[in-house]
Amino acid sequence: MWTSGRMSNAKNLLGLGVSLYFWGLMDLTTTVLSGSAGPLTEGQEDNLSDKMHQRMKRSWVWNQFFVLEEYTGTDPLYVGKLHSDMDRGDGSIKYILSGEGAGIVFTIDDTTGDIHAIQRLDREERSQYTLRAQALDRRTGRPMEPESEFIIKIQDINDNEPKFLDGPYVASVPEMSPVGTSVIQVTATDADDPTYGNSARVVYSILQGQPYFSVDSRTGLIRTALMNMDREAKEYYEVIIQAKDMGGQLGGLAGTTTVNITLSDVNDNPPRFPQKHYQMSVLESAPISSTVGRVVAKDLDEGINAEMKYSLVDGDGLDVFDINTDPNYQVGIITVRKPLSFESKKSYTLKVEGANPHLEMRFLNLGPFRDTTTVHISVEDVDEPPVFEPSFYFVEVPEDVEIGTTIQIISAKDPDVTNNSIRYSIDRSSDPGRFFYVDIASGALMTARPLDREDVSWHNITVLAVELNNPSQVGSVSVTVKVLDVNDNAPEFARFYEGFVCENAKAGQLIQTVSAIDRDDPQEGQHFYYSLAPEAANNPNFTLRDNQDNTAWILTRRSGFRQHEQNTFYLPILISDNGRPVLSSTGTLTVHVCSCDDEGMVMSCNAEAYVLPVSLSRGALIAILACIFVLLVLVLLILSMRRQRKQPYIIDEEENIHENIVRYDDEGGGEEDTEAFDIAAMWNPREAQLVVKNRQDMLPEIESLSRYVPQACVMDNNVHNYVLAKLYEADMDLWAPPFDSLQTYMFEGNGSVAESLSSLQSVTTDSDQSYDYLTDWGPRFKKLAEMYGATDSSGALW
Repeated sequence: MWTSGRMSNAKNLLGLGVSLYFWGLMDLTTTVLSGSAGPLTEGQEDNLSDKMHQRMKRSWVWNQFFVLEEYTGTDPLYVGKLHSDMDRGDGSIKYILSGEGAGIVFTIDDTTGDIHAIQRLDREERSQYTLRAQALDRRTGRPMEPESEFIIKIQDINDNEPKFLDGPYVASVPEMSPVGTSVIQVTATDADDPTYGNSARVVYSILQGQPYFSVDSRTGLIRTALMNMDREAKEYYEVIIQAKDMGGQLGGLAGTTTVNITLSDVNDNPPRFPQKHYQMSVLESAPISSTVGRVVAKDLDEGINAEMKYSLVDGDGLDVFDINTDPNYQVGIITVRKPLSFESKKSYTLKVEGANPHLEMRFLNLGPFRDTTTVHISVEDVDEPPVFEPSFYFVEVPEDVEIGTTIQIISAKDPDVTNNSIRYSIDRSSDPGRFFYVDIASGALMTARPLDREDVSWHNITVLAVELNNPSQVGSVSVTVKVLDVNDNAPEFARFYEGFVCENAKAGQLIQTVSAIDRDDPQEGQHFYYSLAPEAANNPNFTLRDNQDNTAWILTRRSGFRQHEQNTFYLPILISDNGRPVLSSTGTLTVHVCSCDDEGMVMSCNAEAYVLPVSLSRGALIAILACIFVLLVLVLLILSMRRQRKQPYIIDEEENIHENIVRYDDEGGGEEDTEAFDIAAMWNPREAQLVVKNRQDMLPEIESLSRYVPQACVMDNNVHNYVLAKLYEADMDLWAPPFDSLQTYMFEGNGSVAESLSSLQSVTTDSDQSYDYLTDWGPRFKKLAEMYGATDSSGALW
């Protein structure tokens, strides 16, 4: 029979109210006492004694022990005692403990059966242990009692403070929220046993954050406690919440957490411009959409509540300027909407409004949520390039226009107040063929080469205008030239036509159908007329029928062709168009006579029109070939002699590179000379018209080019056309020697700063330089020494 308990405390069993669980109550022989038993009354002791002496057949089996956690003593903690009714106290019984924690956490005295805890117990780590006890005969090791199982439960004490497992907390609440608005709920957890006393009963309180916020002591819900909290005044709050167990009573354990609360923004602040007047400037050359300046309205709010919408509400530049809102920086960007002109208008005034697009109805009384400012914009003058009027030219010109004909007057002007003179030119990259020329002063666009619609039907050229006083200012305009068609191309066969006629052909039989093409493109369409050439008008063999659809049939006029009589016929056909003037050409149809079968299928043809006589010998053939060879040699010899005759005009490396000698026997008048040769024609070389004359191999002789000629010169049309013609002739003559030369003249004379550079009057110079050393150079310099007054050593002139 097992007995368990603390014998010295057996009387405390019932006082603590601990329930005892009994197994096998049929044969009760002893008492089971709990380790935490309280004192027994006298009645209870008598009752227990009576029960112990009733029957000895069955034993009591204990269920559990109780022991407090967190024992801090130095000695092992006494848990309870195991005792068997077979133990006579002579040490013959040996007690053995097994199960959870046996030998590690709990030990048992094998003689007395006392159980002790040898390690610190923590209910929060483990709340109970299940063990087994057995009593053995110490001598034989035979079990004296059946093995029994019991539980040691760890009794809780208040050794854990409440903890905020999710802290620290972050929360936000809109600014200007009414009192009592929920912010966040915090929760603390106490690891103590909630079923035992008040160890796990938590109460919340606020240690920091008053008077702005409050906390519900039971739920931990944080609410606003002050009205009209303004984010712009204070945005961040640090609130400290305390959780205390034991219901908040004195001696309870406490834990704290931090709640970082941010006031979120609402649109409670209207925008305001920091300045009521802005002064800006912009160049008149500013391109469309370029930025003029920026304005900004300050808004103390943030995010969507600080978004701005800028607009122009008044002013004299509403159609000239525009304003856009930068979504990143919430600034208004004023841009150019239309081209500016300093000469037309020098300043503008704008009224700009900035407004919040997102409003909250409950804060409309704090408005209005918009503001205005005035912007003054000054237009600054710049040196602008010339401007063409109109900005695009379209010209139609017939392809047979004469060279030098003015087809359009290009006009540009300086938009600045100074109104500088303009000089015109063609961008050669747009006219690589140099078909056109523009007059440098008047802007007259002229043809410089023959136009051919069939080669180039459209010309897109760019005319440049340059300010005379500032060549860096260049304007340009596009000129589209459409070359109109004229009837300048005769129709011709679409291909080479070659037909055949059978020897058994009958009269009126179709031999060939011919068609023609014409490079021209008349507006009324092409129509061709066919007929036999005048020399074949009465051809006895063939006739022609014009089908009036730009085709013609060639028919046999007779029958009975014989191949051995004539095997090839050449039929000239005249083709005319419907243009103005009418143009025509003659094409030849080659007709071979062939042998055919009865169905008209060709069997054999002789393609040669002429047959050499059978009697022509091999020697005659060799003689003919020899004559041809001699003729070729003579031709090559003549060409070589022609080339050698032109050799003197080619510059020899050993000869002086200046092949042009300019002779003059008078001195120019310098910058004051207004009667000398006008060289204005040499300033702007122009393309010339095609002439049929061949170039004459003559060297030019320039007598005087000493006079300064103004740039704005006007030439006679006859001289102009002559220069263009000679230039074009030189460009097209591939055999002409390079007679081009360049003479450079500096201005000197009575009107020049350098004065006269001539040596004709140098004998009258006032220079004190001595030329006596010329007498030492010998008789060859005698004349020169006399000119400069040099004397010999005897004092006489040498």
